[in-house]
Amino acid sequence: MSSGQSLSRSLLKLPLSVLVKGTSIPSNPIEDHNIDTNKPIVYALPFRSSVDLLTLKKHAVELGLPDPLEPMEINGKTFNRYVFTSSRPTLMQRDEDVPSESVTLFSELLELHKFDSELDVQVIPATVLWGRKPGKEGKEKPYLQALNGPQKAKAVFAAGRDCLVRFSPVVSLRYMADSHGTDESIAHKLARVARIHFSRQKLAASGPNLPNRQALFNRLIQSEVIEKAIEDEAKTKNISIEKARKEAHDIMDEIAADFSYSLIKNGERILGWLWNRIYQGLNISNAATVRKLAQDGHEIVYVPCHRSHMDYLLLSYVLYKEGMVPPHIAAGINLNFFPAGPIFRRGGAFFIRRSFKGNKLYSTIFREYLAELFAKGYSVEYFSEGGRSRTGRLLQAKTGMLAMTIQAMLRGLNRPVTLVPVYIGYEHVMEVGTYAKELRGKRKEKENAGLVLRTIRKLRNFGQGYVNFGEPIPLNQYLNDKAPEWTKDIDPLGATKPQWMNPVVNVLANKMMTHINDAAAANALTLCATALLASRQRALSRDSLVKQIDCYLSLLKNVPYSDTFTVPNATAEELVSHAESLDKFVIETDTMGTIVSLDRNQSILMTYYRNNIIHLFAIPSLIAQMLIRQQQLPVSQVKENVATLYPFLKQELFIGIEQSQLDELVMSYLTELEQLNLATIGQDDSGQQVVSMNQANTQTLMLLGRTISETLQRYAITMNLLVANPELGKSDLEQKSQDIAQRLGRLHGINAPEFFDKGVFSSMFSTLKQQAYLDQDGNCDIEKTKHLAQQLYSMLYPEVRMTIQESVCQSGE
Repeated sequence: MSSGQSLSRSLLKLPLSVLVKGTSIPSNPIEDHNIDTNKPIVYALPFRSSVDLLTLKKHAVELGLPDPLEPMEINGKTFNRYVFTSSRPTLMQRDEDVPSESVTLFSELLELHKFDSELDVQVIPATVLWGRKPGKEGKEKPYLQALNGPQKAKAVFAAGRDCLVRFSPVVSLRYMADSHGTDESIAHKLARVARIHFSRQKLAASGPNLPNRQALFNRLIQSEVIEKAIEDEAKTKNISIEKARKEAHDIMDEIAADFSYSLIKNGERILGWLWNRIYQGLNISNAATVRKLAQDGHEIVYVPCHRSHMDYLLLSYVLYKEGMVPPHIAAGINLNFFPAGPIFRRGGAFFIRRSFKGNKLYSTIFREYLAELFAKGYSVEYFSEGGRSRTGRLLQAKTGMLAMTIQAMLRGLNRPVTLVPVYIGYEHVMEVGTYAKELRGKRKEKENAGLVLRTIRKLRNFGQGYVNFGEPIPLNQYLNDKAPEWTKDIDPLGATKPQWMNPVVNVLANKMMTHINDAAAANALTLCATALLASRQRALSRDSLVKQIDCYLSLLKNVPYSDTFTVPNATAEELVSHAESLDKFVIETDTMGTIVSLDRNQSILMTYYRNNIIHLFAIPSLIAQMLIRQQQLPVSQVKENVATLYPFLKQELFIGIEQSQLDELVMSYLTELEQLNLATIGQDDSGQQVVSMNQANTQTLMLLGRTISETLQRYAITMNLLVANPELGKSDLEQKSQDIAQRLGRLHGINAPEFFDKGVFSSMFSTLKQQAYLDQDGNCDIEKTKHLAQQLYSMLYPEVRMTIQESVCQSGE
């Protein structure tokens, strides 16, 4: 480094320390990108810039990476730890293609790999972005451009507080040398590829140019499809074309977002304050997968679960903090009230009516608007459940938006489209008390400014929040598998709906919801709620609660549910202490220790949090319940029972495990139960493998089994109703099942709102047909049904079984 460079960088340090406050993406690159700090590291930057280099230095050192300004030594020779893939232009000259010193450094490093087989230099592409403001339609500008001195000074002053330092995955020079050779042409190629990579990074961070809203409306209203819908509207309503066109314009104005980067940037600060006020921390998982999709040019469609109105804000905030563009969000028209509506609209919300069946003009405009968003490359977010879950479980997906997404693909999009399922979880959902009242029959309160103000007044520390990105679903690949001829149905006007559409969309919707549940986040509150609700009196000694949480953690860690779910790193003791700090439990102390319990009202509310993760424990809980009731069973019988009941659990709880994996999974759970001293695996006199419960640890096993017991009770109600009344049709079976469930709930103190939810029984009826307990005409296979009914009875406690038997008899009178 020359003395001039050294002096200029020294002079820049003070102003940069005052003006620049950047964000590193990812926040832990060593772990996220598997960087080996024991190997030599070189940073590749897009443009020669001391300002960028000093900013990179600050963040690299803070993250535990080597200082880019400190030379590295390899085999006794010293090299710079940074390269630039382009020169910075000055007022007098433009930038050159690739700086000669960068080509020289790459060439020398590649050459070293020829003679040292152990050497592996890691190149980390690093981009310093000054602001993320996208361009505007009609005023396009390059997504990544070099700045001369005055331009860079202006960027630092204007966007120093909005600076983003992006560390990309490592490029191994060992791999490059082994795969492509070590001559100078490879060094040139490496630098050129890096430049393309940097441009994509900028696009992924800023997004496409923002539309001019009026120009968008003009484009839409001139489309053939909307023009025809306007003509049909005029004929149907017997009004003039101009009046129908004005109605179309009003619909567009009602629907369309008015995305504002300045609102997003300022909103990030406000939301940062809000999350720090109401949450102790946000836990984000698997964001790197989504960043790669954005950088690879995918059209991303976010499909989160819907727990709370906070979901809209939280996901946009997380995406912005993770260096991605907040999406355009499909929001219910009920949120379009002053002042929230205009703010949401400028934050990317576009509004959708709850139903537009029969309104051809509205449905056509909405479909065309959605297709326009996809065509322009804006990421989109919609909640497939159609509304917030009142019980904490995932709801069956509404398929309308999903079908429109595929219809947009059929117009010939030139980019791959990928669904990104998102699991959003909280240790406190602000609306949970309201949900409980609504489930007891109270009318839903309409959203308004007064409701928002009342909610804000109640803000306090709500524990942790969780955003887990699930396994993406590439739609192009999915359609290739499920509808191989789909590309033949490409229609630029989007006017046709192929015959394969509905069945393919229905299967896709189920897959999407399954991927959301696969990414579930277990946390202190959901685990404690699961344990306390499994106790008959909704109370446990603190020692028993800690022991139960320890059991849950062992099951989750040693028999992982999926690749995308998350488990707390804290100990059971720490989790219980944290859950207690949320002030939701009754804590009493006597001479023998501390008792943790739930009052009646909190018992009902806690079912919401248990239901967030009940699917994680469905199979081990089912196994535990069998052991509690039978005490000893052949392993083959356990596997058979699980296989019989699994289709019902899979359908209801969106479990992603394949039927073919069940036997191996059951064995893994049995082995883990043995490791926890809850069961023993041995052989009987005939040499058959059997599993027995450990009488010394009955309570832990019993609490584990009771997690699924209410679900088994519902199944037993329906199956025994069918045995007693095989002629029952769908609606009668669902109604009678619901009636008996309500009675059982009152007699045995079952407070879970979903226990007598008609929708759950409706889902079960579908599974009965799929599993051939009922044929397509609704005729019952009596023997098969009776066998399952008896199997279910064997897993229930005697008093519950008697109530069901009595109620089934009375229902037939």
